Amino acid sequence: MLGLMRRAAIVGAGPNGLSAAITLAWAGVATTVFEVAETVGGAARTAELTLPGFRHDVGSSVYPLGVASPFFRELPLEQFGLRWIEPAAAMAHPLDDGSAVMLEHSVEATAAGLGRDGDTWRRLIGPLVERWPELCGEILGPVVHLPRHPLLLGRFGLFAMLPATALGGMLFRGERARALFAGCAAHSMRPLESAASSAVGLVLAAAGHAVGWPIVEGGAQALSDALAAYLVSLGGEIRTGVRVSDLRELGDADAILCDVSPRQLRQIAGQQLSPEYAEKMEGFAYGPGAFKMDWALSEPIPWRAKECLQAATVHVGGTMEEIAAAEDAPWRGEAAARPFVLVAQPSLFDATRAPAGKHTAWAYCHVPNGWEGSAVDAIEAQMERFAPGFRECVLARHAMGTQALEEWDANLIGGDIGGGAMTLGQMVARPALSAYRTGTKGLYLCSASTPPGGGVHGMCGHLAAVRALEDLG
Repeated sequence: MLGLMRRAAIVGAGPNGLSAAITLAWAGVATTVFEVAETVGGAARTAELTLPGFRHDVGSSVYPLGVASPFFRELPLEQFGLRWIEPAAAMAHPLDDGSAVMLEHSVEATAAGLGRDGDTWRRLIGPLVERWPELCGEILGPVVHLPRHPLLLGRFGLFAMLPATALGGMLFRGERARALFAGCAAHSMRPLESAASSAVGLVLAAAGHAVGWPIVEGGAQALSDALAAYLVSLGGEIRTGVRVSDLRELGDADAILCDVSPRQLRQIAGQQLSPEYAEKMEGFAYGPGAFKMDWALSEPIPWRAKECLQAATVHVGGTMEEIAAAEDAPWRGEAAARPFVLVAQPSLFDATRAPAGKHTAWAYCHVPNGWEGSAVDAIEAQMERFAPGFRECVLARHAMGTQALEEWDANLIGGDIGGGAMTLGQMVARPALSAYRTGTKGLYLCSASTPPGGGVHGMCGHLAAVRALEDLG
């Protein structure tokens, strides 16, 4: 009966918007998605950015939380073209001595590469891997909820609340383990000296062992297209090329869910928001921006440490101390001279990304929000440091600064790819204590600016839709 009575409108066809729409369609709600771009996907899209035949992920590219997502795991996305590709190793981290520390799928294999810190890695990460499904359910749920596994969550929180530099310095004695953990923690886009910066590092390290760090065959667009196709199979409708400037344009929808940033919600909702909630949206803090590069290559990246060719993801940044300095700089309004660079080399494992014999690579570093400079030279210098001769392999390059990223996807405020700063306050109140509910009847926020935050996992959209269904009765 619910589907006969209720109609929902979704603003934004990113992974969270599509996930919200699927959840509502499951319940029989007539659902329409409105997307300003001509293609679905939000920041999970693929395009030929450099040369014909070279397909690059314009935004996200590697998906440990995607393959781990409790919501995505419920969906028959393989029937709609989704194919996960898991390389031989989850991640590689080259060092100046010509070796690389590897995040292997096996805890034991990883520990074996950490020397005297191997036992510590087993004790720290092993229990999280052993109970990964339970842990994943806790951390990818609402921030405020009654834990189903309080002891597990408590053990995780004991370490997760520490600064990454403190945890790494306290537990690990060698450079290899410290660098490995610091690189994982740097995905938080927070200073590694700040409280709770260890949380993301622990999650991504455990995910590497439990489910891997996969890419998608055909690129990020294939994941978004699979979500869209499944939604349509449920009776949902998607309208691309439609800009929603005012929520009143959506008519008499019983529920409106917005896969947009708090700043955009304030703009399109206008007087429908209470003054108190509107003030919270205006005060929502955004984190560092990204400077993004894509390369068309004549051959694979010539890593000095050849084991880097076993992973789709490579962390380029050296020691824990170097990474910490690089990640602190954007918070001081500076761009690091030697940035921490996150690199993906998908064409090593997916032949659809480049013409035969050629390759693609994707990379970004963190810069101040809204920064107008260029990090091309700094990024490529870091690549040359660990892959001498890299520039000689470049056939074409494409760079996107913070402004270009926001122009491409308006949710990326100032180039922030995480949906807002993951400060302690915004971990709990994201973007407010009410999370998905806005205080306006029938209006919800479902973007990465809500719990559990950034990453392609669909949980923000799914959980927001669950709240909407509860309110619809």
